[in-house]
Amino acid sequence: MNAFDDLLAFQRQTEALSSVAERLGWDQETVMPRGATEQRSEEMAAMEAVLHERRTDPRIGEWLDAASPRTEAETRIAALIQRDFTRASRIPARLAEELARQTSLAQGIWAEARAADAPEAYLPVLDQILMLKREEAAALADGGDLYDALLDDYEPGMTGARIAQLFDRMRPRLVALRDAVLGTERQPQPLSGHFPQETQLRLTRTVATAFGYDWSRGRMDIAVHPFSSGRWQDSRITTRVVETDPFNCLYSTIHEVGHSSYELGIDPDYAFTPLGRGVSMGVHESQSRIYENQMGRGRAFAGWLFQRMSDAFDGLNITDPDAFYATVNRVTPGFIRTEADEVQYNLHIMMRFDIERDLIAGRLDVKDLPEAWNARFHADFGVAVDRPANGVLQDVHWSVGLFGYFPTYALGNVYAGCLDRALRAAVPDLDAALARGDAGPAVEWLRENVQRHGGLLAPTELIETATRAPVSEAPLLNYLEHKFGSIYGL
Repeated sequence: MNAFDDLLAFQRQTEALSSVAERLGWDQETVMPRGATEQRSEEMAAMEAVLHERRTDPRIGEWLDAASPRTEAETRIAALIQRDFTRASRIPARLAEELARQTSLAQGIWAEARAADAPEAYLPVLDQILMLKREEAAALADGGDLYDALLDDYEPGMTGARIAQLFDRMRPRLVALRDAVLGTERQPQPLSGHFPQETQLRLTRTVATAFGYDWSRGRMDIAVHPFSSGRWQDSRITTRVVETDPFNCLYSTIHEVGHSSYELGIDPDYAFTPLGRGVSMGVHESQSRIYENQMGRGRAFAGWLFQRMSDAFDGLNITDPDAFYATVNRVTPGFIRTEADEVQYNLHIMMRFDIERDLIAGRLDVKDLPEAWNARFHADFGVAVDRPANGVLQDVHWSVGLFGYFPTYALGNVYAGCLDRALRAAVPDLDAALARGDAGPAVEWLRENVQRHGGLLAPTELIETATRAPVSEAPLLNYLEHKFGSIYGL
C-alpha cells in the first residue's frame, strides 16, 4: 500500500466512528430515556475526544505529503482531508470535548425550556455554549472574521458579507410580495378539524414513499424538532405531529426525505470517505426545499394529496383541489420558521442570521437575546411574539452549537430555485407524474445531477454544473412571484 492507501484506510475508520457518534445523537432526540441526558453527554464527549485525536493525528500530514492521488476523486478526497486536518488541528482537544459535552446537555435543557416556556432555564447554558463557540471561532479564524470561520463548516468558501449582500438583494422583492399577498381580498381558507396522530403517520409514510424514500435503508420516528440523520446505508428521518395541523407532519417529512435521499443517493463507492456525504448544508437544503416546496407544494402534487387526505380523514373542510392547493400555500404572519410559507421563510432566516452574527461578534449578549428577538420579529413581521416557545426558544440550532448554519437554509432555497428551473426544462412532463403521486422522474434527475456526486464538487460548482447556469437568486424570486401572484390574483 502507498501513502494514499494508508490515508484512506485510516479515514475509513474515522468516518465509521463519526457515523456512530451521529447515531448517538439520533438516539438522544428520539428514543433515549429522558433521565439519561448526563450519561449521554459524557458518551458524546468521549466519542469527540477519540474523533478529535484521530482527526489531528500527525500521520495524516505525513500521508498527505507523500500521497499520490490517481484520479479526480482521490485528488478531491485528499483536499478535503487536508482541509479537515488543518481545521481540527487548530482546535484544542479540551475545547472539542467540552463542546460535545455541553451541546449534548443543552439539547435536553432547551427541549424542556421550550415545553415550559421558560427561557430563564435555557439562557445560562446557551451563554456557556456561545463562549465555547467564540473560542472555537477564534481558533479557526486565525485572525480573520469569527462568523466566517463558523459558516465555513456548513458552506465551505462562503462568507457572511456575501450572504448579507444576497439577502439585501432578496429582501425588497420578498417584502413587496408579502405585502401584496396579505393586502389582497383573496385569502385561502385555512384547514380545520381534528387529524389523529396514527392516521397522519400512515399517510406520511405513503407520501414519503411517493418521494422515493428507501425504507430498507431508513426509518421514521417522532422528534421535538424534525431532522434527518445518517448516510450510506442508514439514513433516518424524523417528524412531529400536531393533531390540528397535518401539514406540519406531512411537509416536514417531505423536507427530511429530501435530506435523507441526498445521503442515500450518493455514489456508494464514496462511502467511508469525505466524498460520501453532502458537500454543504446549502446544497443539502436545496434538496429538502425542492422536495418540500417546488414539488410537494406544487399544484400537481397538491391535487394528488388532496384526494389522499380526503380519504384518510373522511373528508375535509376544503372541498376541491384548487382550493386545497391555495390552502397548502396560504401566507400567514406566523411565528414559527419551520411552518412558514415560502414567501416569508427567507425573512425568518435573515433575522436569525443578523442576530447570530451579533452574538458571535459580541454585539449582543445572551441575557438580552429574548428582548432583541422580540423587537426584531415585530419590526420584520409586524406581530408581537406572544410567548418564548414561539420566539427565541423555537429553534434547536444554537443549543447544539450550530452558529453559522441558519443562512444555509436560504442559500438552499436559492439553489433549489436554480435546480427547479433546470429540472422543469429537462423533464417537461414532470407535473403529469406528480399528479399521479409519482416524484420518481424528479428524484432520478436530482440523483443523477446532484446527489450522486456527494462531496466531489464544491457547492457552487455542483449547482452550476447541474443547471448549466450561474447561481442566482432570480429563479427563486421569479418562481415565488409567479406562483403566489397566481394564487392570490395579483
